[in-house]
Amino acid sequence: MNDYLLDHVMMRVEDLEASLEWYTGHLGYEETGRWEADTFTNVFLQAPGAHDDGALLELTYNHDGRSYDMGDSWGHIAVRCEDVYDAYEELMDSGVEDYRDPDSCGGSYAFVKDPDGHEIEIVERDHGATYSLDHTMIRVEDADEAIGWYTRKFDYELFRREEFEDFALYFLKPGDAPDEAMSVELTYNYDGRSYDLGDAWGHVAVRADDLHESWDELMGRHAEDYRDPESCNDMYAFTRDCDGREIEVVTR
Repeated sequence: MNDYLLDHVMMRVEDLEASLEWYTGHLGYEETGRWEADTFTNVFLQAPGAHDDGALLELTYNHDGRSYDMGDSWGHIAVRCEDVYDAYEELMDSGVEDYRDPDSCGGSYAFVKDPDGHEIEIVERDHGATYSLDHTMIRVEDADEAIGWYTRKFDYELFRREEFEDFALYFLKPGDAPDEAMSVELTYNYDGRSYDLGDAWGHVAVRADDLHESWDELMGRHAEDYRDPESCNDMYAFTRDCDGREIEVVTR
């Protein structure tokens, strides 16, 4: 297993059953695990036929009926398809709300929203199961610092970049990760804006063979000591990236 391979992305939902119905009914996702606690429920979902190193989607439902602020620091998750026009038409036919069709996105991608308003990009790929997770996009305030953080802390490699008039995109993941693994997309806007993390998005998680060894390595690389393994019952741990987003370290 690749250390620091992206394992899952977590988002918070206000109606668990409605969210499960949306992801299973429209994207065909299957439940792969569930954790019931006194105050919250975590449900893990994945596209059928996903690669062994494919990422999961974690839905977190807090039992206190709270609502969430989407913020603008987190952008979207992206899922794969063979043909974006066919996929978008299929989603429209199944009752998904029309949000940003392929024509409005130059014909190469499209966007829909889940019941809580999380944006989901539909991207064409020649690898990976249909609707499997391709990347998760986050906005960063300093591109050089963010790229440096992910490359130094996790040994990620920059495998794709796109420079535009007003912004740039940088895609990173471990250098030996398969194509089907999820990547992180860093979006850097040139206007110097700052971002609000909100609380509708929770974290991304990276895998470790040995939780304590990986945590010690991250501490040696001066990652933030946010929630160490001991504080999490030696089941997982959390650090934060240079923009304050929570990064969970887990063993699978």
